[in-house]
Amino acid sequence: MKFVIMAGGKGTRLWPVSRAGKPKQFQCLTGDKTMLQETYLRLRQIAEPQDIFIATNKEYVGEIEKEILEFPKENILAEPIGRNTAPSIALAAAVIASKNDQEIMGVFPADHFIKNPEVLLDAIQKGSLFLEKNDQYLLTFGILPTAPETGYGYIKKGNELKKIGDFQIFAAEKFVEKPNYETAQKYLESGNYLWNSGMFLWKTKTIIEKFKKYVPDDYRRLIRIKDSLGKGNFSEVLEKEFPEMDKNSIDYAILENEPKIALIPLDIIWSDVGSWTALKDTLISNNKENLVRGEHINFDSENLLVYGSDKLITTIGVKDLIIVDTPDAILICDRNKSQLVSDVVKKLEESGKIKHL
Repeated sequence: MKFVIMAGGKGTRLWPVSRAGKPKQFQCLTGDKTMLQETYLRLRQIAEPQDIFIATNKEYVGEIEKEILEFPKENILAEPIGRNTAPSIALAAAVIASKNDQEIMGVFPADHFIKNPEVLLDAIQKGSLFLEKNDQYLLTFGILPTAPETGYGYIKKGNELKKIGDFQIFAAEKFVEKPNYETAQKYLESGNYLWNSGMFLWKTKTIIEKFKKYVPDDYRRLIRIKDSLGKGNFSEVLEKEFPEMDKNSIDYAILENEPKIALIPLDIIWSDVGSWTALKDTLISNNKENLVRGEHINFDSENLLVYGSDKLITTIGVKDLIIVDTPDAILICDRNKSQLVSDVVKKLEESGKIKHL
């Protein structure tokens, strides 16, 4: 089994800590290790370094080499330009298939928080057993929802396909986009919907076949990249072909169209840490308590996230705020509007304020 860590995102909703030069996967947001390090160490419990790949933008190669000293440099898949998850997975599949297209390939984002990883690791092993006998399926992991979350996509589960150990494996009936609150509440009450975790497992040969079926132009580019491996012109072919791939998510390109999707529900404490509010709620569920990093004096304030650098931050009589201080930028935000932080980044881009990106 091979594992691919997806580490090319920008994490714009966690600005001003997550920046273009060092986005959230390279930040210590949930502990004393970066999110990439946490993900890598999680997978190291079931895999050797040579069986793990990191897909990223070429500008982050140096940061990865610095963070994971033991990591084989040849397993860093340096993309010439960011093109979303479908091209990234296509490149990883091409590299893995060049040695063994029957290999099971797991795909895991670098920037997720998982409190009880042993459940996920067990599910990965059980999922691989399922795929050995049902290799026409693509398999995804869904998270049992605990709240009517509007920041995640959902997967509706269908009929049970198999039970292996403690895990039921269902058909995925459909993928749905991020809902409004009322729809999310209905999903929660039905018990038939799971959060879309963005974590996948499949035979490498199978995912390549799905590219051929649903995105044939990208498939042809994938094959040209695969055929160039080991021939001395790989970098040249990659620079030419990869930027021409459609800028699509794997969900949109393949999963939403494919009928043979298997789904393993996971009862774990999980978050994609997609916003400052998500970070606070992940680490402290009590909405009266404050999550504080740095020096903070508080008088009668509650439900705050205070993320400081080298300044003392004092709050008096406020609640439901996100306060983030970095050396060159400060964010003060209503916690219920933290999804809009990415709009700040767009505004900075439009106004040419590059130094703050």
